[in-house]
Parts: sequence; structure tokens; C-alpha cells
Amino acid sequence: MITKERAEKVARAHACEHCGEYSYKKLSIRPASVANQKEFNEAWHCTKTCGVCGMEQELGIDSEGEIAYVN
Repeated sequence: MITKERAEKVARAHACEHCGEYSYKKLSIRPASVANQKEFNEAWHCTKTCGVCGMEQELGIDSEGEIAYVN
């Protein structure tokens, strides 16, 4: 499983779905819930707020460091 620090790097490397910027004013990484682990094969759950347009996004990262989903 990837570390929390690596999951944060993966999340920061993903551009905002709305404006395409890589600047985030809020970013939080936490372990995935049991339900998300089973449904999405998610290891880390990220919540982030774009620093440019303010869009809030959720991101699931699997144990290999790949993005499982973006909401």
C-alpha cells in the first residue's frame, strides 16, 4: 500500500476538473472507509478545494497509487 505522503502527491498532481489548475487551498487525505475499500478498491480518500475556482472535489486513490474515481 502507498504511504499517505505518496497519496498526497498523487492528489496534488491531478488538475481541477473545472478549471484545470493545480493549485489547492484545502487538501485532506484520510484512509478510505470500509465501504469505499470494498466498492471502489480505494486505499486513501482525498477531499480538496481548488485555489482558483473554489470547486470542491473528492478523489479516491487505490493501493497502487492510481486514481480510482473523481467526484
